[in-house]
Formats: sequence, C-alpha cells, structure tokens
Amino acid sequence: MPFNALSDVPDEALLVLFANGDAAAAQALTLRLTPRVLGFAVRLLNDHAEAEDVAQEAMLRLWKIAPEWRQNEAKLTTWLYRVVSNLCTDRLRKKRGVGLDQIVEPSDDAPGAAAVMQTKSRVKALQGALEQLPERQKTAVILRHIEGLKNPEIAQIMDIGIEAVESLTARGKRALATLLLGRKDELGFTDDG
Repeated sequence: MPFNALSDVPDEALLVLFANGDAAAAQALTLRLTPRVLGFAVRLLNDHAEAEDVAQEAMLRLWKIAPEWRQNEAKLTTWLYRVVSNLCTDRLRKKRGVGLDQIVEPSDDAPGAAAVMQTKSRVKALQGALEQLPERQKTAVILRHIEGLKNPEIAQIMDIGIEAVESLTARGKRALATLLLGRKDELGFTDDG
C-alpha cells in the first residue's frame, strides 16, 4: 500500500499490515507514534538522550510483538505508553538506586528558573515541578493532562484502578499548583488569567 494512503489507517491496522510485510505501514506507524512516545519519555525522565533510548526500545518491542498482536484486546497506544512507562521506571530506579516507593515526597518550595523567553520559562518551570512529583503522580499527570489520555486508558497503562488514577492526578495537580504558586509573576500569569 502506498505510504500516503496510510494516513487515515488506524494504528492497530497498520501494525497488522506491518506484520504481513508492509514496510510502508511500518514507516507510517513509526512516524505517527515515535514523537508521542519520545515526548512522554522525555517528560518522565527529563533526559533527552535517555528518552531516545527508551523510545527506540519501545518501538522495537512493538515490532517484535506485531505478529502476535490481537486486535480489540488492547489499544495499541495504551500498550505502548505502558511499555514506555515501565522502561522509564526501570531506568529511574537504576539511576536512583532505590525503589520508587521509598522516595520521600518532595518539599513544596518552587525551583528558580532561568531568565529565558516566557514560553520556554513556563515549559522549564513545569518540567522542573513535574520532576519533584513522586513518579506515579508524575506519570498519571503527564498521561492525563499532557498526553490527553482518559482515566481508563491510564489505569490500564499503569496497571491500577481508575480511582487510583483519579487520586494520583488530583494529588499531582495540587502539588504542581503549590510548587508553581510563588512563580505566577515570574512566569507571566496574573490573577485575571
């Protein structure tokens, strides 16, 4: 199938086409999913080089499971986000040398930001605040509010209940608000909006 004809083909169908030897389907799926996977990994790890390795590993795992993929069992992106989340968690555990459950909740003082353009300052400030959240809160907040996934999908990715997702995202949002509260003027936010 020609590459340009694949833009409207669902992810799962592209994976099946790839499993049947369609190289254009693999290219289309790679171009569609890699930026999302990489962005998610960068947000979780705050390290672009590590995130590239994770994204590459996640996509390799996707290609390996392609022949066994069973449509309608799970959404492809849900499966892929879960793989990325697990790979990132493994890397963070190795880097820290302790289990994620043993990490103490961060303090509430907001980090200072470099004097850069306002948009970059906001992104940097948000990333810095996300880094201070416990990993599970950070993952839930990123999946919900940055990646735009729904709670049931997040529950599948994180292998937890929907109520746990709601709790993690609510606590994460409160912590982010507290961390960024003292920086409204610096980041160009006013009480009006």
